[in-house]
Amino acid sequence: MASASSDKSSREVTLRFLAEPSEMNFGGKVHGGTVMKWIDQAGYACAVSWSGQYCVTVYVGGIRFYHPIHIGDLVEVKARLIYTGNTSLHVAVDVYAGDPKNSRQRKTTNCVIIFVAVDRDGHPLVVPSWQPQTEEDRMLHAYAQKLMAMRKDIDAEMKPYLEV
Repeated sequence: MASASSDKSSREVTLRFLAEPSEMNFGGKVHGGTVMKWIDQAGYACAVSWSGQYCVTVYVGGIRFYHPIHIGDLVEVKARLIYTGNTSLHVAVDVYAGDPKNSRQRKTTNCVIIFVAVDRDGHPLVVPSWQPQTEEDRMLHAYAQKLMAMRKDIDAEMKPYLEV
């Protein structure tokens, strides 16, 4: 990956790079699994930057692919902290791509990832609290809380069918 920028006070990370031929699927576009890897990497960088701890992915929700990414596109994967619990961090990730010869980019993918900070033995660690500062922050914070409530309902509904 060509570059990463991170600022703990802004709680955001953006990865920028060109989509390469080695990432192509059978349809000639970037493989969805590759996009998911990029999303996890940007989300991880954001979570670690905020928490100062090693973090593990515990949930990826609502991943949505809107448009394909073409080989040679300039890709931006933007990760932003939107909620903190005691040991967890919710990170919204948006992926944009477009021809580097012009400045037009389109949103191609988005999702929310939940990370948990852990020690060397895998035990959860407390993370620094984050509080929304702007109206957009408050909307994203509320969105994360709504998703948590929805996940609890889904988990309860699916419990009879899952073995963990």
